[in-house]
Amino acid sequence: MSAPDPATPLPDQLGAGGEAPGVLKFFYGPMDCGKSTLALQLDHNRGKAGFRGLLLTRYDRSAIPQISSRVGIVKPATEVDDREDLAELVGRSWAAGVRVDYLIVDEAQFFTPAQVEQMAQLADDSGIDVYAFGIATDFLGNLFPGSARLFELADESVPLQVEVLCWCGRPGRFNARVVDGVVAKSGARVVVADTEAAAAVHYKVLCRRHHRQGDLGPTAGAGTFPLDS
Repeated sequence: MSAPDPATPLPDQLGAGGEAPGVLKFFYGPMDCGKSTLALQLDHNRGKAGFRGLLLTRYDRSAIPQISSRVGIVKPATEVDDREDLAELVGRSWAAGVRVDYLIVDEAQFFTPAQVEQMAQLADDSGIDVYAFGIATDFLGNLFPGSARLFELADESVPLQVEVLCWCGRPGRFNARVVDGVVAKSGARVVVADTEAAAAVHYKVLCRRHHRQGDLGPTAGAGTFPLDS
């Protein structure tokens, strides 16, 4: 896809099918695998090529409307809540004279299934490329609703290749929530925290076996919260 001319009509002037279809891609992996870093790199590369993007996020660990990478790269982004219609959000940008060629959606697991459908709509009807980055499963190993819908609708689902290891050396795929040194087995689905072990509530990436066992390794306290806690 070549960089469009600034005089390109607004998406709602084109109508469904009036633009070459865009692509919806879902990049997924556990915490610490470089999702936000890749999101910002992709935005940089496309911007350098003359495209204009809109960065969206929800519940960034910094608690600020931005996409923040653990390697120190940060860029402002639009914070989205459950009520936001992404097609209308892009339409408002175009109406204000700001062209949108692509979306970068970080923390995509927190977006609603309806918003994922809007991402597909933007790709199909307005020719906008949508790149979503997120975690597949919650702290219990269950698919986030937004991630599940992305797996169903995305043109391509891409596992991140930066391998994150469990303390035992096996590939880490599960994001354990650690509360006061113990792996939690119940609680709210969304609790925003980082992987810094010094925090009372934080996350640690584990392999399936040690996630099931609630085993944080030989240097950590053993045990899990009971299911009814």
